[in-house]
This record gives sequence, structure tokens and C-alpha cells, in this order.
Amino acid sequence: MDEKIWQGADLIFDLDGDHLPGVTDRDFPAMLDVIQEQAHSLWHDFLQPEFGFDEQFLQVTFSGHRGFHLHYRDPSLFHLDSEARRELVSHIRGEGVDVQGGLTRFNDATAKGWTKRIRMQIPTLIDKLTAIAQEDEGSSAIMKDLHLGLKSNLQREGKPGKGPASIKKLADMFLHEERRTSVVNGQISRLGAHQGLFLDLVKSDASIVLGAAGETDEVVTIDVRRQIRWPTSLHGKTGMRVTEFPLNRLDADCGNPFDALSEAFVFGKDNAFDVEIVVDDAVLRFDETVHDVSKGDQLHVSESAATFLSLKGWAKMV
Repeated sequence: MDEKIWQGADLIFDLDGDHLPGVTDRDFPAMLDVIQEQAHSLWHDFLQPEFGFDEQFLQVTFSGHRGFHLHYRDPSLFHLDSEARRELVSHIRGEGVDVQGGLTRFNDATAKGWTKRIRMQIPTLIDKLTAIAQEDEGSSAIMKDLHLGLKSNLQREGKPGKGPASIKKLADMFLHEERRTSVVNGQISRLGAHQGLFLDLVKSDASIVLGAAGETDEVVTIDVRRQIRWPTSLHGKTGMRVTEFPLNRLDADCGNPFDALSEAFVFGKDNAFDVEIVVDDAVLRFDETVHDVSKGDQLHVSESAATFLSLKGWAKMV
């Protein structure tokens, strides 16, 4: 292989929904919705505006299983080695971002990049903490998401963990409207001893830091000899087709968003097979048909659905 002389490699971003904290492929439709949104954000919030990537070099594909691939084929970037590619991923993940410095420039209207991202999203984080303090409907789910993101980020940085009780104490500080307004304006000194935790939450909240949840698989991006699934091939764990589609269809709010669960099945769609569910619980969708199933349930499904369920190990033929 060394004698062949390496010429270059595509720049590939691999996003898998099962890498997200609190997300499971057992709710397959919801997982795909979330990771499709993240793939859209990766391009429109990072690759295009911050790196100047040009859509003419981009190929977007559904991976055939749990996510999406963004292939970037600009000849001027083929030469990038693994370390240069790692730096791209590190920036996307927000590793080494000076959050406190960004807050110092909080009211700078010319702020760009991470400073702007922090400035725009901190009010959202504060709203989440306020909801936790007020014990609003859905506050338990908000707490779970914040804690999972925080735990992942602290582990990555080698810091000691913080539990939900610590987040709740911080959240209670936002019951005071004046303090809430001050922090929204970047005056985090009003949080006293809780400043550190707030900064850690800023770095770990997925609404602020796209990569904090690890959506883009660094190993794939930095591997300059990686073989990736080719469009039209079938994924061995689902039977679904690796499907190419236009960039604009990543946007869930466009007129015709990509729908893997309608477009990536290649086998028969007429119900003709009986299967028995063998997992405790799962949410499934095949075209417009949704199934919320438990172990022992029996379904009459299409060839595509039976193939998917069998390969996933979620059902057996009866």
C-alpha cells in the first residue's frame, strides 16, 4: 500500500443518531428526525458560513441506517492530513472555545463564530433553567437532556461530574428576574459560585454546541483511507438503500424534506409477511404506517419492513 503513494481523500462527515445523549434507535423515526436536523445544522451553521465550503462540491447521503454522510469533494482540500481534519472537527465541537471570553464580548453586534453562537443561544439555556426552577411541564425532560450533555462534556474534559441537584441549585437562581436579565446580558458574575457550572452548561448544551453530543464521528473524518458506503448500496443492518438527495431536502421545513422511512426502502411495500416482535419496546414507521410495539406483538408487514425488523434483530418471522 505504501508504494501506491497516497494522493488525497474526500472530506467526510458521518453523523449517527445513536451518538446523541438521550436518543435511542428504538424510537427510530424520532432518532432520524433529530440527526437530520443536526446534519442540516452542520452545513448551514458551520461548514458553509465558517469554513466557506461551496455546495457544488457537496454530496449528501442517507447512510442506510442511523444517520447521514456529508461528502465534501473540493480538490483544494484533498491533501489535508488527519491532524488538519481533526482540527475541523474540534472547532465544530467547540473544543477549547473561550466561553467566558465570548461572554465578555456578549454585546458586540459584530461578533461572529462561537462568540455569536454563544450570544444568540444563552437566552435559550436560561429559559431551560428557569423552566426547571419553576418545575414547568416538561422540566424533567429538560433536566435529563442538560445533565446528559453536561456529563458527556465533563468526562471529555476530565472534570468531576455534577449531578441534577447542582443544576437545580443553579436553576433556582433564575427565579429572580433581575438576576436573569443580568445574565442574559452577559453578567455571569451575578451567579457567584455557580459561574463555573453555568459555563460548563453553555459548553455542553446541544442547542449551543452542535458537537457536544458527538454527532459527527471524528474517526471517520480524520481517517484519510476510510471506505464509506456507496450510494445505492444496501445497508446490511437494515436492508435500506444508501440514498443521495439534494442539500435543500435536509431542511425539515422545506416543501419536500427527505424522508428515509419512505424513500430508502427498496423491497416490496405490500403487506405480505407476519413477524413477532422480540424486543421490549420500539417505535417504528414504514411509509405512513407507525407501530408502537412491545415484545410478543405480532405484525402483518411488508417485505421491506420484515427485512428491516429481521436485520435489526427486533422481530422474527412467524
